[in-house]
Amino acid sequence: MEFGWSDEDLAYRRELRAFLAAELPDDWAELSKDGPGSEAQARFSRDFAARLAARGWLTQHWPREYGGSDASPWRHAILSEEMWSRGEPRGPQYMNVNWIGPAIMKFGTEEQKRLHLERISRGDALWCQGFSEPEAGSDLAALRTLAIRDGDQYVVNGGKIWTSYANHAEFCFLLVRTDPDSKRHRGISVLLMPMDTPGVEIREIPAVVGERYFHEVFLTDARVPVSCRLGPEHEGWSVVTYALQYERVGSPRYARAALTLDQLAELARSQGVLDDAGVQEKLGQARALCEAARALTYRVIDQRARNQPPTADSNVARVAGTMADRAVAELALELFGPESLEYGTFGDAQFRMAMTAGVAVGATEIQLNLIATRFLGLPRA
Repeated sequence: MEFGWSDEDLAYRRELRAFLAAELPDDWAELSKDGPGSEAQARFSRDFAARLAARGWLTQHWPREYGGSDASPWRHAILSEEMWSRGEPRGPQYMNVNWIGPAIMKFGTEEQKRLHLERISRGDALWCQGFSEPEAGSDLAALRTLAIRDGDQYVVNGGKIWTSYANHAEFCFLLVRTDPDSKRHRGISVLLMPMDTPGVEIREIPAVVGERYFHEVFLTDARVPVSCRLGPEHEGWSVVTYALQYERVGSPRYARAALTLDQLAELARSQGVLDDAGVQEKLGQARALCEAARALTYRVIDQRARNQPPTADSNVARVAGTMADRAVAELALELFGPESLEYGTFGDAQFRMAMTAGVAVGATEIQLNLIATRFLGLPRA
């Protein structure tokens, strides 16, 4: 497979880099040190995403009828790489563009499309995802949050945990069980729930990964209109699996890891240890992991560009990205010790972000199970 970039794509990347150099503030390193979930970065993302949208870049890979320009998925890949390598100035809006919008396009009613897609495409919407639960973790099918129908509303009770961006979000992509007698993947629905719904309470979970990064969301008799349901009742699992195929390669962590690796090499040079054969070997191994993650992600994007159905390649790419992210973080600690964990440094930012890589969008162990069954065809235990 040839992954060489066209002249037009190379020109776009250069233009995008120039835009970032001009638009990111001088204190961007400080603003972005806690990742896209921080309060400062969420505030910044609104104005920044609007500027991307004004240039036609934010949702360029979307169909024209929904605010895009029918650009190739490769253009979106370039955008994501450049954004993530610089600390994701789109903030939480990367989710909207990558998988929330496409899920609404595929499963949404005309009313839902009118309500949400235009706002997302102009960079004027903040979302969170209500998936994980205290007793379920990464096992989404074990969810217990109930949404019992009462006329033209659902009465929702339950709770979500590890919910990034909940303190800023206007809407939640909420996974609920609408059939209380169902088990596992059956009887699940998705609600596009307004976060200002009475009965919704948000509490911050203090975490080492960053300021105001994780939250618990408590739902007590929260009434959500049936018109907010995305897709058929009780068939939300197909909606979620569709969305996750986009999300697993929507955060090119290898791009940020590769940039951090370059910074580590420069630090090694400045400290006179770059010529050490052991250091060179470790830097090379980490670089190989970054490039492997990039190639595997490109395979998934190539499938999408050819309009091929999703495969377990997205799970493989996700695990490779997690391995690269962690390898670079661990290398920083191995080479430079506590110095690499000084708060606010690039090494510290990489280490804290890598801590989330193995649990976001399904734990690494879940991904490996999916690879074993769907990619390798191994029997379940």
